Amino acid sequence: QVQMVESGGGLVQAGASLRLSCATSGRTDSGYAWGWFRRAPGKEREFVAAISWNGDSTFYSDSVKGRFTISKVNANNTVYLQMTTLKPEDTAVYYCATRGSWLPPTAIWESYEHWGQGAQVTVSS
Repeated sequence: QVQMVESGGGLVQAGASLRLSCATSGRTDSGYAWGWFRRAPGKEREFVAAISWNGDSTFYSDSVKGRFTISKVNANNTVYLQMTTLKPEDTAVYYCATRGSWLPPTAIWESYEHWGQGAQVTVSS
């Protein structure tokens, strides 16, 4: 059974940086992919970024490209989301998730099998 636990959320001012962590336990074979999604109040769940099992491939939404960086440490099976130049519109609950393949559609939340509980990120103006 795969379990995922996010940490690192909080309240920051616009322009600040924050790093989210997602610790994954359980069996995740090569070929798996990890993704970060977010849901703002009153909005649909939105894709943020994804990374392949070995970290060689990454994919970002246009809204965060150049500001956010996804990375993975295989030794502890933890995925990170480094967020810089945060904006009030980045305010949301951030979720990490994993799926059994890096093949498309990596940006579709319904294709992910395991989810964390979410971490609140609030950016004040």
